[in-house]
Amino acid sequence: MSTVSSPADPSSIAPLSAIALLGVHVKYALLETIRVPIALIGTFVFPSLSLLFFVVPQSSVAGNPLYATQAVISLTVFAVMANLLFSFGLGVAGDRETPWYPYVRTLPAPGRVRVGASVVSTGIFAIGAMAPVVVLGAVLTKAEASPAGLLGGFGALALGSLPFAFLGLAIGYSLPSKAAIAVVQVVMFGLAFGGGLFLPPLMFPGWLDQLSTFLPSRQTRELVIWAVQGGTLEPWVWLGLIGWTVGTLAVALVLNRRDEGRRYR
Repeated sequence: MSTVSSPADPSSIAPLSAIALLGVHVKYALLETIRVPIALIGTFVFPSLSLLFFVVPQSSVAGNPLYATQAVISLTVFAVMANLLFSFGLGVAGDRETPWYPYVRTLPAPGRVRVGASVVSTGIFAIGAMAPVVVLGAVLTKAEASPAGLLGGFGALALGSLPFAFLGLAIGYSLPSKAAIAVVQVVMFGLAFGGGLFLPPLMFPGWLDQLSTFLPSRQTRELVIWAVQGGTLEPWVWLGLIGWTVGTLAVALVLNRRDEGRRYR
């Protein structure tokens, strides 16, 4: 009499096996993105072009170490923000419309492996997106930072980018891909302009400067500037980022649970 073995419990997979699975998922996530080169253009090219067109030609900015460093930081924040919004927002929305996505979720692999692979692959592209901005800023402007400042800036950027990742997930789980494209673009440019990533907040009128302090893009910008250049960190920066991180995470989890309920009940 033959017996049929039950599927492996995802929670019982050994740590080494989970790491191997994570590597496989990361590999194919990277290949899937690379096979659509147009998806990388906005993430990799636009922030660098913005630096070349709007910062480098302005000698009053490019030739001033303080302003040049802040301009490079702002565009670095934009590069990471755009990468996270597009990767999670459009990526999740597109995956939800393919037959492959429900099938992968039925495999006996821990959900943390899929999520971890998405985070790792997106993080790799985020580093690739901000690297040209940092290099061009160092070569073509007077931007400067100490090794400790660079390390602190990367850490601050990693923390400040969490709301953008969760916001992208919320968009991806709530909208079809065609609608997600428009929403991601509106959100991305709204946060970029309103958060002082294209124009420094000192050029804002008073009401806009005050309003921008409530945006996660402005809060992340100020956090990274503080980590790189030092100075005083206003309470609204870290309080705002905590609020945005918790709020967007809660929304993303609720929408993810709703999506699972619709598809797998």
